[in-house]
Amino acid sequence: MIKSKLCGLLGIDYPVIQGGMAWIADATLAAAVSNAGGLGMISAMNSNGEQIREQIRKAKTLTDKPFGVNIMLMSPFVNEAVEVVCEEHVAVVSTGAGNPSAYMQRLIEAGIQVMPVVPSVALARMAEKKGAVAVVAEGGESGGHVGDLTTMALVPQVADAVDIPVVAAGGIADGRGMAAALMLGACAIQMGTRFLTAEECPVHENYKEKVLKAKDIETIVTGKRLGHPVRSLKTTFSKMFFKKEYDSTVTNEELEQMGAGSLRMAALYGDLERGSFMCGQIAGMVNDRGSCEEIIRTITTDAEQILRGANQWVK
Repeated sequence: MIKSKLCGLLGIDYPVIQGGMAWIADATLAAAVSNAGGLGMISAMNSNGEQIREQIRKAKTLTDKPFGVNIMLMSPFVNEAVEVVCEEHVAVVSTGAGNPSAYMQRLIEAGIQVMPVVPSVALARMAEKKGAVAVVAEGGESGGHVGDLTTMALVPQVADAVDIPVVAAGGIADGRGMAAALMLGACAIQMGTRFLTAEECPVHENYKEKVLKAKDIETIVTGKRLGHPVRSLKTTFSKMFFKKEYDSTVTNEELEQMGAGSLRMAALYGDLERGSFMCGQIAGMVNDRGSCEEIIRTITTDAEQILRGANQWVK
């Protein structure tokens, strides 16, 4: 069984972390991933403190294993989120969509292991200096908010730049991807898109079906003009948004309003016209369902076999 130093740090069996997908990564999914031996993550998204507390307490009734909370730094309730995770003694916090410097000391003093998501070497180094136990190097292949660098380019550069464990994220959905990530210097992988079709994932059935039917070129990045690009499936909504983004007669405020609530419409209601179905480029390889346990076991077993038999490819 594949183990890494991050497993010992986080108290998990497999070096697999579930991405904190807004409107999707709830207590049920996080607990299922943790029960399967990975690290489940609850998404704090734009929830207020009490909503986050409710999800944390629910997860505690569903698992006795470590789980974490992903805090989106763009949230208007970020201060509440930080206080709640400290009060509830959450094991791990990951941060995304910003620089977590202002909150690192408070989280660490509360005994929380902090694991920021980083799109660059500079942010990875900063996180290490501030006391992060690990960083998640997330390439632009991933779904949701994305950076410029690809996983293949980002992970080894971050691994060379810091001494703490590196988690690879973006474009990973099977044992081959996991094996490649480990060879690039990562100690673990983070997956979001792969868990969208998990039996325990609460996302709307329309969302799952779109991921299962997706092909290799069916994602699009929108929002670059607004400074926070997002990758999602090509749909009526995303193609309309992309067109409006390059229309000089449309203001940034109008664009922001167009996008408001679109992920919620997709995740909760499966709205095929107004929903933003965020997922990564790897969606074309997600062709089946299965429990979180089956997904984690299959990927880690396949990765182990690939690594053990790697010499068959090079003579």
